[in-house]
Amino acid sequence: MSSNSAKLEIKSLTDNIGLARVTVASFAAQLDFTLSEIEEIKVAVSEAVSNAIIHAYHNDEGVIEIGMAINNHRLIITIKDYGQGISDIEQARQPSYTTADRMGLGLVFIDSFMNDLEVDSKLQEGTKLKMVKIPEKSQKKAT
Repeated sequence: MSSNSAKLEIKSLTDNIGLARVTVASFAAQLDFTLSEIEEIKVAVSEAVSNAIIHAYHNDEGVIEIGMAINNHRLIITIKDYGQGISDIEQARQPSYTTADRMGLGLVFIDSFMNDLEVDSKLQEGTKLKMVKIPEKSQKKAT
């Protein structure tokens, strides 16, 4: 498979976290991921969507867009919100940093489970996460 893409738009409700997880995992199954890698993808998506609900929208209603693409045997996931944005991205990527009464490990988990993580955010305009995951089997073939 050379390329494919899909989009999912959800309301920023905690009830939709499971839908986002399952949808991205089903899409990712087109590549040769292990069950462990699929679980990592699901956790990363859960963290990203939860961050949008809790931090971007402060549990108010908003929209979260989830983009999924497969290109050159790589899974590319984008999660975009139109919330308050992140004032200091580097600080937000540090372990235990949080703006809510939480553990503050969301971006740390995402970064550890993905091959690449890009965070783009503008105050009062929103945040976009771009996550890339390459199946371990594909990485071994390339070396």
